[in-house]
Amino acid sequence: MAEAVDAARTVILTVDDDPAVSRAVARDLRRRYGERYRVVRAESGESALEALRELKLRGSHVAVLLADYRMPRMNGVEFLEQALDLFPGARRVLLTAYADTGAAIDAINVVDLDHYLLKPWAPPEEKLYPVVDDLLESWQVTSGKETPTTKMVGHRWSARSSQIREFLARNQVPYRWYSSDEPEGRRLLHAAGQDGLRLPLVVAPDGTALVEPEERELAGRVGLSTTPAADFYDLVIVGGGPAGLGSAVYGASEGLRTVLVEREATGGQAGQSSRIENYLGFPDGVSGAQLTDRARRQATKFGAELLTARQITALEVRGAARTLRFSDGSEVSAHCVILATGVSYRQLDVPGVTELTGRGVYYGSALTEAPACQGQDVYIVGGANSAGQAAMFLARGAKSVTLVIRGSSPAASMSHYLLQRVMESPVISVRTDTVVEAVHGTDHLEKLTLRNTVSGETETVETQWMFVFIGAAPLTDWLDGTVLRDAHGFVLTGPDLSPDGRPPAGWTLDRPPYHLETSVPGVFAAGDVRAESAKRVASAVGEGAMAVMLVHRYLEQS
Repeated sequence: MAEAVDAARTVILTVDDDPAVSRAVARDLRRRYGERYRVVRAESGESALEALRELKLRGSHVAVLLADYRMPRMNGVEFLEQALDLFPGARRVLLTAYADTGAAIDAINVVDLDHYLLKPWAPPEEKLYPVVDDLLESWQVTSGKETPTTKMVGHRWSARSSQIREFLARNQVPYRWYSSDEPEGRRLLHAAGQDGLRLPLVVAPDGTALVEPEERELAGRVGLSTTPAADFYDLVIVGGGPAGLGSAVYGASEGLRTVLVEREATGGQAGQSSRIENYLGFPDGVSGAQLTDRARRQATKFGAELLTARQITALEVRGAARTLRFSDGSEVSAHCVILATGVSYRQLDVPGVTELTGRGVYYGSALTEAPACQGQDVYIVGGANSAGQAAMFLARGAKSVTLVIRGSSPAASMSHYLLQRVMESPVISVRTDTVVEAVHGTDHLEKLTLRNTVSGETETVETQWMFVFIGAAPLTDWLDGTVLRDAHGFVLTGPDLSPDGRPPAGWTLDRPPYHLETSVPGVFAAGDVRAESAKRVASAVGEGAMAVMLVHRYLEQS
């Protein structure tokens, strides 16, 4: 039987069928959090769900759920799965014995587990409290916000609706989606004086109705920062992927006045990954969204400014200043700049793709579109890790997932651990030596024409969902004439600028460029945008930190 529920405070709920363990967990939690949170204890999954239903009816908040894995009738994973329907924003922890760690790892994909704790966790100061502290902080930043929810009315096959949903999701802005042909969607359209011909309609938390909004306008309305607080900084970082966020954390934490400028959403391509399993320090994997959220909170904690939906169009050298011009003509300057713009998904160049992008054809949108793929036949084009991760994620609900790979085997581009899981999945199939020759549909994707590159045979398959992961290209055209790049557009740095031992043309200093320094002194590059980079999350973060170290060296010698 669950203890009585107090709706006055946010709840931490723990459930364990062993009364002694249940009391011990509750005791340790109350000792640390009892003054700020209500700790609710239950001894079965059923009674815990009953308590959650009562909390829901009373309008209470639940921040963290801790559930024992081995419980009769309803185990911890089954409980957490049902609890998701009641409190989807609650952070989820599984309590396990060492022998059950495999089940805990599997639970990551079932209930998007935030953490698992091995029993016993003594001392709690080392093994329990740091985990719960981090989860509570994360919950406060996202689900714990007491702000009205953004509402969005769109259409399933509206390309612009898809883009705005992706923008809100990647920036972790809570929103509610309404279809334009549903009663509530029609009511919102009527209230805004719209007939539904122009979508999406976004109703901001302050009640402002925005029709087909631009990202910058929308960002300002939903609480994202878009304008720098100053005109001059020690360091401007361009790009908010792992390299940029790493630079922001280390730059701000070491006392540099730091601003990061991101044109879409922090996290980059890594932020869209459903599960990163080879990142140091996360043996059970971490979703790109979770990693991005932690890095973003860490950077702002140290005082870094993060600007969203702002595009840089030019870099200029003005004496000791490095000036970046925004697309609207405004500017921001700094002593140093770190280029961390990463790469963008390469576009599939076949008939019909342009017209159907956002209408069944998507680039890196697996997380946002996954709910609509339930029970559907899904095709993924590409054979690298991003494609494999998307396949594993979509396979949780799709009827079938087909990987379409140009090469003879995905082993050449997909990590071994991920390839094993892909090949073992009963839902996923792999078509090698195959390319998409055309896509077909009227207002949305309906069919694909596939061609076998060995036999030349073609086949038409029916599907409404195709996700494309066929490599990436740097977005560096705006640096043309200022910073040296290679033939593919990647930024040259350090030794690559001086293959013959001589400094690059226009270099004015009596030293060679530092390892991550570009052809412009005081301008550095980190992560995927840099020529010959490793193209891994860990290396990008490392380069971001290293670039800050070189910024300090540059400033000391200037």
